[in-house]
Amino acid sequence: MVHTDGATADVLVVGAGPVGLTAAAELRRRGIACRIVDRLPARLPYAKAVGIQPRTLEIWDRMGFVQAALEAAVHMRGQLTYANGVEQPRLDMVLPPEVPYRFAALPQYETERIVEEFLVRFGTHIERETELVSFVQDADGVTCRLTGPGGEEEVRTRFLVGCDGAHSIVRKGLGLSFEGGAFPEEFMLADVEVDWDLPYGYAVRAMHHDAGGAVDDVLVCIPLPGSGRYRMSMMVPPELSAAPPQGGDGVVHGLEGARVPELGHIQAVLDRLSPQPVTASAMRWSSVFRISHRLVDRYGDGRVFVAGDAAHIHPPTGAQGMNTGIQDAWNLAWKLALALEGAAAPGLLASYDAERRPVGEEVVGRTVRQAGEGVQADPEDVDELIMRQAQLLVGYRGSPVVQGAEPDGGAGPGPGDRAPDCGGLAADIAAYPLRLYDLLRGREHVLLLFGPGPALDALAEAASAVRGVAAGRVGVCAILAGPASDSESGTGTETRAGTGTETRAAAGTGAGSEAGTEVGTGAGLGRAAPVPVYRDSRGEFARMYGVREPTAFVVRPDGYLGARLCPPTASGLAAHFSEVFGS
Repeated sequence: MVHTDGATADVLVVGAGPVGLTAAAELRRRGIACRIVDRLPARLPYAKAVGIQPRTLEIWDRMGFVQAALEAAVHMRGQLTYANGVEQPRLDMVLPPEVPYRFAALPQYETERIVEEFLVRFGTHIERETELVSFVQDADGVTCRLTGPGGEEEVRTRFLVGCDGAHSIVRKGLGLSFEGGAFPEEFMLADVEVDWDLPYGYAVRAMHHDAGGAVDDVLVCIPLPGSGRYRMSMMVPPELSAAPPQGGDGVVHGLEGARVPELGHIQAVLDRLSPQPVTASAMRWSSVFRISHRLVDRYGDGRVFVAGDAAHIHPPTGAQGMNTGIQDAWNLAWKLALALEGAAAPGLLASYDAERRPVGEEVVGRTVRQAGEGVQADPEDVDELIMRQAQLLVGYRGSPVVQGAEPDGGAGPGPGDRAPDCGGLAADIAAYPLRLYDLLRGREHVLLLFGPGPALDALAEAASAVRGVAAGRVGVCAILAGPASDSESGTGTETRAGTGTETRAAAGTGAGSEAGTEVGTGAGLGRAAPVPVYRDSRGEFARMYGVREPTAFVVRPDGYLGARLCPPTASGLAAHFSEVFGS
């Protein structure tokens, strides 16, 4: 695709919200040329989507900019719930200690700023006031017609990704169905400050039930960075109510700019529902919005794909929408990168729909159920509920591109599950324990080989199977069980694991290693190791992954297990990687 300034790109991303920015940033991080366009002249200063789930923070860790988000966000500690003025049991959003991040809240414009600043590091800027008008695809690419400040432009790209929201031009151009419905209620959003003394970092949900038990009034407050600052949502009063807009594409979802609630409207709801007397002030922004629930029949067709609100819309309960869209974009981006490099197996791009559409379907269904009563409406164990809200239970079991058997007795993650973090990995040179996510950060596929010290050579033989099909695209690490023994260390004292030094650059950014490279000191083995070696010094890896015997785990670029093979045979690894990289 040739731009008027001579730049070329293989992917055109339409829409520069958090989802489109994630897609573009992940493509650029892997060295893929792309353009990102947006019809708006500037970033909107609205605190729309504000919840940041722990799984999204893991994604940003893997990409390399999580620290900026941690410094800008506020810790979401839980939720205070009130029904007809009576306090209900408090929900504390506590996660297992091995989960590296907690829940957070951040205004959407801050999320966009952080991801955009990361994208700019790669020399890519959002092309503002530029809109996709139409497109036509063929076997080799997509011809797109854009309009922007310089007039109309026809561009050619190999792939088109629509992250252009609920009224997506890309979705309409593909002819995708978008079935669902709309909620009859209208709501107000406002970004205000209040002077109550409720616990800091807790969301507030206050409801009123009518005589029949139905919710007829509701106030939801999400804490934002700043003193006493919240993003509040509530029902629209009669004087601001209006009939749904007619015409257009029939999708009634999102903000309506014509009606702007005033501070008095917000104060009236607080007077009715606030758990204690309170005064609202310093309103930064307000709007009226409507909610629909819809899902596309497929997430792509040929060389054109949709993600985020272009693919699924639903109630904002539990802050699932933006986070689900960010995961859509990440799942798609690494697969597109391999396809553009000519390294993807024929079915890899098709797995985007196979993996992400069931997730969208589950999220739409769950948020619709929870719309009236909140996240507690689902009769789940509270620990499972919190893990699900954190999006840590999203997985791809049964995906056509994952392989291997479930672990015996259900212990540990299976193929398609999220690869959990763990600590206590020891290395000779690092004088501190490492976390597994430290080993994965900035990398593509990583083959983790677990076993006792004497099994290292056998593990290395299995690792050599990736050479032919992975072409240097897979990093390899061995994780040996327990601390080094005296006989292994050769010194009579316990030593930490090998250096983890690697000698070959992986595809994209980060470092990988080609199987069979001799590096490190052998995790205290008293000899050179054929692969980088770490010690599971506290047994956390063995416990979290439910493993005792020699086992191979393939961790995909998006942090999910592509394969779990016990024993780790060369044929099994070759078969898995042929499904990803082709023959």
